Amino acid sequence: MASTNVFSSKSEVAYAEIRDRILSGALAPGSRLAQYELAESLNMSITPLREAIRRLSSEGLIDLDTHRDARVARMDAAEARQLFEVRLSLDPSAVELAAARRTEADMDAMRAAAERLLPVTRQWGEEALTAHREFHQALYRASRNDVMVRLLDDLWDKSDRYRRIGLVLPPGDEPRTRDLDEHRQMMELVIRGDGERAAELMRNHIRLSLTASAIEVLEAR
Repeated sequence: MASTNVFSSKSEVAYAEIRDRILSGALAPGSRLAQYELAESLNMSITPLREAIRRLSSEGLIDLDTHRDARVARMDAAEARQLFEVRLSLDPSAVELAAARRTEADMDAMRAAAERLLPVTRQWGEEALTAHREFHQALYRASRNDVMVRLLDDLWDKSDRYRRIGLVLPPGDEPRTRDLDEHRQMMELVIRGDGERAAELMRNHIRLSLTASAIEVLEAR
C-alpha cells in the first residue's frame, strides 16, 4: 500500500509540473517530450511520469502515438474557438448566479482581487494574467455552483495557451485598459445584485478577449 501511495504521489507531482509547463508555454506546442530526461529532472522513475502523461493525454494536452512518443498538443483555431464558445455560454451564467447568491465574504474577495488587477498587456505579462484569473475565480466562486466553478477553471487552464498569443497582439494599452474598467463594472453589478446586466457585460467582455484575438490570428494562418 505504501508503495502505491508513493507512486500516486510522484505521478501527481509529474502531472502538475508538466501541465504547468504546457499551459505556461515553457513546453512549446508540438514539441516532443524527452521522457527520460523529464523523469530525471523530477527525480522519479519513468513509470509515474508515463502515468502523468497518459492523464494529460486524456485532457487533450499531450498527443501520444503507438510508439509511446509524446508531444505537446498543437494549438489550433478550432480548439480555441470551441473553448471560446463554451466560455461565452458559462461565464455569463456564473456571474448571473453570483449576483443572486454572493455573500459578504464573496464581495470582500472580489474587492480584494479587483485591487490586484493590472492591464493585461505585454508590459505586465504573467503578473497581469495571474491577477486577471484570480478576479474571475472570485466571481465564479460567488455563484455557489461547484460544478460550474470546476468547469470554468478547466476552461481557463486550457484557454491560457491561447490567451498568451493574444497578449502580444495589442499595439498599445487602450484595449486592455478597457478590460480593466469592465472588470470593475462587472464586480459592482454583481455586488448590487444586477445579474442581467452583469451577464451581458460578461458576454461583451469575452467577445473582445485575448482568446478572441488569438482565434483571429490562428484562423488567418
